[in-house]
Amino acid sequence: MASEYEIKKQICEIGKRIYNQGMVAANDGNISVKLNDHEFLCTPTGVSKGFMTPEYICKVDENGQVIQANPGFKPSSEIKMHMRVYKNRPDVNSVVHAHPKYATGFAIAGIPLTQPIMPEAVIALGCVPIAPYGTPSTEEIPDAVEKYLQSFDAVLLENHGALTFSDSLLNAYHKMESVEFYAHLLFISNQLGGPKELSRSQVERLYEIRRQFGLKGKHPADLCPNNKEGKPSCHNCGANCSGNCAAKGVSDVATDELVAQITKKVMEQLGK
Repeated sequence: MASEYEIKKQICEIGKRIYNQGMVAANDGNISVKLNDHEFLCTPTGVSKGFMTPEYICKVDENGQVIQANPGFKPSSEIKMHMRVYKNRPDVNSVVHAHPKYATGFAIAGIPLTQPIMPEAVIALGCVPIAPYGTPSTEEIPDAVEKYLQSFDAVLLENHGALTFSDSLLNAYHKMESVEFYAHLLFISNQLGGPKELSRSQVERLYEIRRQFGLKGKHPADLCPNNKEGKPSCHNCGANCSGNCAAKGVSDVATDELVAQITKKVMEQLGK
């Protein structure tokens, strides 16, 4: 098990990645990691995520109260949002909030990412709903996000950005990358006349592949009541079924090797 110092270094590394990829500007964004049920590490407020070092990282309890912070640093003002995720999702060990350009553009336009346009996004994310706008640093955002936590591992924040969470820091970050890549491709395809969406039967086959590989998590393949009843999935209902989805399973455990295997299987199933 990694030491607390090593985890702080990992948080700084992920901070550099989201900054260098333009997913945040200036001091935007925040990252947290669960150490145990009562201790969490998080990025400080008012600091660029691209220039952090381990001594910047703060430690808080499950209520967001400071346990340890070096002089001049205090926890992100968005820690309430992170704590709400951990409270509702005991399987989650890390939360990442960023402002990736294309995904945030969709959030500002009020458009959820529900169109099935590529196999990897269908398998990894299912779809990405939008939580209603809330004032940053207040309970409004945690309240808005809460109803989606039992059905999804990624949520757009209206006029704000994106939130992803998973069983590890790296996987939470990978989900943020996947959300932005999905949004970018959807934006491009719309400029080219509109995407050619995967058919309902193709989506169902991808869902079955996900189940065959034993991927766990909050995903329409397992959670969407419409899908269970043979009706169109979340991709076709605008993610409005999330309030009725049953909580089940734990977060995705994704590795590069597994993703490669899934991609190969997907291409074989689709005859490409």
